[in-house]
Amino acid sequence: MTVSLAPKHQRYDVVIIGGAMYGSAVAWFLRKLGFDGRVLVVERDPTYAQASTSHTNSCIRQQFSNETNVRISQFGAAFMKSFQSQMDDDPRVPNIAIQSYGYMYLAGDQSAVTGLAEAQRIQAAGGAATRHMSAAEIKETYPFYNVDDILAGNHNLVDEGYFDGGTMFDWFRKSAGERGVEFVRETVVAMTRNAGGSAVDSVTLASGAVVSSGVVVNCTGPRAAQTVAMAGISIPVEPRKRYTFIFDAATPLEQDLPLTIDPSGVHMRSDGRYYLAGCPPDDDPAVAPDDFAFDHSLWENKVWPALAHRVPQFEAVRVINEWVGHYDYNVFDQNAIIGPHDKLANFYFANGFSGHGLQQAPALARGLAEMILFGEYRTLDLRAFHFDRIEQGARFVEKAVI
Repeated sequence: MTVSLAPKHQRYDVVIIGGAMYGSAVAWFLRKLGFDGRVLVVERDPTYAQASTSHTNSCIRQQFSNETNVRISQFGAAFMKSFQSQMDDDPRVPNIAIQSYGYMYLAGDQSAVTGLAEAQRIQAAGGAATRHMSAAEIKETYPFYNVDDILAGNHNLVDEGYFDGGTMFDWFRKSAGERGVEFVRETVVAMTRNAGGSAVDSVTLASGAVVSSGVVVNCTGPRAAQTVAMAGISIPVEPRKRYTFIFDAATPLEQDLPLTIDPSGVHMRSDGRYYLAGCPPDDDPAVAPDDFAFDHSLWENKVWPALAHRVPQFEAVRVINEWVGHYDYNVFDQNAIIGPHDKLANFYFANGFSGHGLQQAPALARGLAEMILFGEYRTLDLRAFHFDRIEQGARFVEKAVI
């Protein structure tokens, strides 16, 4: 697709800042829903080398403690499984399969067991296939686990696992471009409000170009707080490092490894012929959006000991790849900030996903496009994610945050 170096017009009906998963998905859904106005996506780096989208593990789960998040993931799974038809049966578009190895949440104390049992009831009421399992049932189903210090777990093999998020992103972006969305390699450096301060009139680019805007959408991931500050807004979103390791095992498992959430905070899963593990650092401060320095001590001190304890066959493993990416971490309640600002009528958020962003993109990007186009949500009610909850101190409670 073509990426311009300068906007073709001086005014756009929608200016989307950030062209990775959310910027591209919102643009695509606007066109899919029939919006025929001018849409500009401003992306500072079209290689997306530092984008959270490029460092994701592409996982999806229904195992949330809040019914709304469960339904968002169910929408996402259905969308992925019908991806080719969603793209109007374009023969170039591949199917997206969900590798449904499932998530296995492990509980090592009674408080965690109670939380898993409560979450399972919420998930089952929403149609999810989550099972609450005893340690003995876990061991019978997956003999490779050491469950000596485990009391129970939750597991779901239906539409939970991982998927090809890169393909979904590529086609949102490519198809949006083919539908007339304009992508420009630029950086927004300032925003100007109207005389009454009730809306953003224009954005200024690093080149000096000033672009008038009907609607402005912030899709800048870990840079979200920097972006909204240009409009005189503050949001509790900051970049946090998350580490991923791909490893080979000297003695591979004889069956697939679910995405296992260990009480240590380390998670692991099958990844083709290899395995993937990840974790947050023990000291988890905000970092600069361009800080990708790697803490190599994490593997020896935290990740590998947890792997070898939970799966004794992982005593002998070899790291073959590793990387660090960023969560756009919402320190208020670790859930997305979606929808319009309560005072700047034409400013919209798609921020603060805290690790849930890729799997929630189909539902949340569609919802945002609906709100922009129709002034209401028509598929899922996303009002609980609006910005005004932050000003009101009304947290969106979600206990299953990894």
